Amino acid sequence: MESRVYLRALEPEDYKISVEWRNDDEIWSMLGGRKYFVSSAYEKKWIEDSIFSGKDVKLAICLKENGLYIGNVYLTDMDMVNRSAESHILIGNKTYWGNGYASEAYQLLLAYAFDELGLHRVSALVLKSNVASLKMHKKCGFSEEGVLRDSIWKNGKFRSQVVLSITESDYRENGKTLMWGDNSLVFSLSFVSNNLSIAA
Repeated sequence: MESRVYLRALEPEDYKISVEWRNDDEIWSMLGGRKYFVSSAYEKKWIEDSIFSGKDVKLAICLKENGLYIGNVYLTDMDMVNRSAESHILIGNKTYWGNGYASEAYQLLLAYAFDELGLHRVSALVLKSNVASLKMHKKCGFSEEGVLRDSIWKNGKFRSQVVLSITESDYRENGKTLMWGDNSLVFSLSFVSNNLSIAA
């Protein structure tokens, strides 16, 4: 089945939408890390820095049917010696929660990580209380490695995080390689790849 979403490079004007997600308490409650207040100016600079950074892959998730920007997906802490990275995802537009859009976007990110960047392992940290995210990661082929007990202070108490990962062999065995769809996805990801500082 063809994906309903595509990934593209972030654009400068995306901050006008993403700043609303940053300041949404319901979204924040499901993510790791402390709460902080984000201004439009701060978010605009974050987007601009992300566009020109050569360290991470930070992409927008958009609907194929109309190009609507609904979330972000990232590869961070990239280590090209050990061929590993940490992954993150956010569906900011709540209209598209619970309908499989996150897993479709994640599968596209994994295809890029393993088929284009040549990574061997992709990991993720998820709040133990975020059952929906844990289920989505496992649907995409991630395995649970363990729990970081009381690892972050959030909303007045310590919370635990689940460590998950997927290796290239897991990805191949689970048949997660997807068709890339239209060329706009390839061009967007190629732009990001060309701006990564990766040692040969």
